[in-house]
Amino acid sequence: MSADQPHADTVKVDLGGREVTVPKGGLYDRYRMEPDLDVIARDPRVSGVDFFRRLPKTRVDSPIGPTLTPNFYYAVSTARLTMLAPTRAIRSRLPQELAPLEIAPGRGLVSVMFFRYDVCDIDFYTEAAVGVAVRPARHGKLGFFDLVTGLKNEHLDSYVLSLPVSSEIAQVRGHDGYGFPKWVTGLDVDIDPLRTTARVANDSGGVDLALRAPTPRLTVHASGERVSSLTSYTTVGGAWHSTLNQTHVLTAGTTRRTRDVALEIGEGRMADDLRSLRPTRTLQFDVMTQGQAALHMPVPTSVQTK
Repeated sequence: MSADQPHADTVKVDLGGREVTVPKGGLYDRYRMEPDLDVIARDPRVSGVDFFRRLPKTRVDSPIGPTLTPNFYYAVSTARLTMLAPTRAIRSRLPQELAPLEIAPGRGLVSVMFFRYDVCDIDFYTEAAVGVAVRPARHGKLGFFDLVTGLKNEHLDSYVLSLPVSSEIAQVRGHDGYGFPKWVTGLDVDIDPLRTTARVANDSGGVDLALRAPTPRLTVHASGERVSSLTSYTTVGGAWHSTLNQTHVLTAGTTRRTRDVALEIGEGRMADDLRSLRPTRTLQFDVMTQGQAALHMPVPTSVQTK
């Protein structure tokens, strides 16, 4: 059975009082977020597990009940379009406590991302996102270091407007546990060394967003050589939280020649969010064909009230 084929049998599990369906015999059914890394390492889709051995899991209470953090993603591929947009449009979509990251006066960064998680603690699923780069939610001015690392995707702070997923457990965990704007929809993501394609369906089965592009020239990185991070801000139970996502990059490519990158903006929640940001130009296209990730549970954070 291929990674993107649904399991023939499912079981129901409880997440904070909500019943969700997961694949019978899948990683969540077998391990409940406490995997046997030696077993995972034998999966031919997984390049290795050393990254995860250095990240011990912690048991925490959460809105979805007691759980282990971080959530491990053992085989991941992603695509990211970074676009320029007017600060005024970005600010109109942000909570007043957050401010856009400006790369020039009146200009900020908007991203469209697509994810494929072939092997992870909550089983196979796909995901897409429309988000904006924001200033780190801390007191004081934005430093030059923050701007440079943000543009290089080494560390970004973001606020997400749309985050559809293809599985029920990913939706419940992401929405109830993390405070992300998640819903379940038809969502196909295929990324290989030659071609990158993605399609997000709207409520009627038509195109919300779709991407077609040649995969940029790839570079292979040694294990542990390149680890980037993303901090996302959400409100959980009316209080601000920050969520850290660490990405272990193994094979990836970047291009600023985006003439052959085709992004179809159709009709739907993602399309509406992207249009509202009024992107003016695509700056960069990043693809990771092979990588891993660790998604930590959100923690309370101090956000300056304006």
